[in-house]
Amino acid sequence: MIDSAYLRVLRKIHDRLADSPAVWVVTGSLGMALQGMPMTVNDIDIQTDRSGAYEMERRFAPFVTRRVTLSEAENIRSHFGRLTIDGIQVEIMGDIQKRRADGRWEEPVDPARHRLYVERDGMRIPVLSLAYEYRAYLRLGRREKAEKIRRWIEGQNAR
Repeated sequence: MIDSAYLRVLRKIHDRLADSPAVWVVTGSLGMALQGMPMTVNDIDIQTDRSGAYEMERRFAPFVTRRVTLSEAENIRSHFGRLTIDGIQVEIMGDIQKRRADGRWEEPVDPARHRLYVERDGMRIPVLSLAYEYRAYLRLGRREKAEKIRRWIEGQNAR
């Protein structure tokens, strides 16, 4: 069950991006919960491309708590920013790249290639497919999360 506060904020995001050229998807725990996985949702993660990240920052300027900038960690980098809308943290990640085993960065992820839509409360919400989420978590070395997704997918396929 997704807390209604997250759905209200998601509606604000959905409505404000309705006429935007930005390609965006809900990812992370909310994206998984929207696809039926039992998840505790603690924030809203939005994946987009580079221009979409800056477009979101412009459209949500009053809510920006961290401006979008290129941010890099050991295994992942993106144009990252943060919003707070009605007390809910929203993370924006544009042009996500994962580090390959050889140390080089892979090409930025195109969210449209892995996008599915779910219908919820009158919204058509773009989400990252669970199959893609599984592979992404594996590449990031987050095996426990990847296994949870894999088991859930297998359980759904067995029905």
